[in-house]
Amino acid sequence: MDHPAAVLYLEHDGKVLLVNSDGDGPQIPVMNNTGETRFRFPTEKEVQDLGLEWEVKNTFNILGFNVIKAHPLIEWPENWAWKDECISDDSVHPIARESIYRSIHRLVSKVMILNSEGKVLMGKIERGHFVGHWTLPGGYMDHDEHPAIGCVRETVEEMGIEIELNEDAPIITQRIFTNEGISFVSFTYKAEWNGNDSQIKLKENEIADYAWLSPSEAMSRAVSGFDIAALKHL
Repeated sequence: MDHPAAVLYLEHDGKVLLVNSDGDGPQIPVMNNTGETRFRFPTEKEVQDLGLEWEVKNTFNILGFNVIKAHPLIEWPENWAWKDECISDDSVHPIARESIYRSIHRLVSKVMILNSEGKVLMGKIERGHFVGHWTLPGGYMDHDEHPAIGCVRETVEEMGIEIELNEDAPIITQRIFTNEGISFVSFTYKAEWNGNDSQIKLKENEIADYAWLSPSEAMSRAVSGFDIAALKHL
């Protein structure tokens, strides 16, 4: 199936618009279906021909194609495809499936651990997105894991210490870092820890070093936008 150079990814509360190779839609996928690729996202002209208007949210490069993420200016389109049912149907073009996959938020849970001097614990990373840089303890949340549990688990794994979160609500931030369209949502909590540094046991091949830094110095060393946004609250 030939694919246009640019398409519209129209999504409204979990529903997306698919068309066939002639631009006719909406088309409905079948989960776990195998076979010929027949459905794709529509072009701007095809959406106009369907009498729809839209509001552009962002533009991404998906496997070399321009995908314009947009919100259709209509009531909820009950007869469109559920986005979750598009991913497992071979009839849906890989560009659409990849776009939908990338639209699902990646959830990260982090924590600002403060000692009695008001300094923040940070680790120097050996692998992942921020190799060689300083970040707050934390990482990806496990499936079905609450963020308040995730950052405590990550602190044990990375620093070897047990913490208890305080009662402050987490600082929640969201960002898309590249034109690939992958969205991250971060939950950053606070905790106080007044143990002995000899209790800190760094995770081998992941955390190279640790340091207690003033909030201002922590902000100056941080490279993660999520960490910087959270540290501003101190």
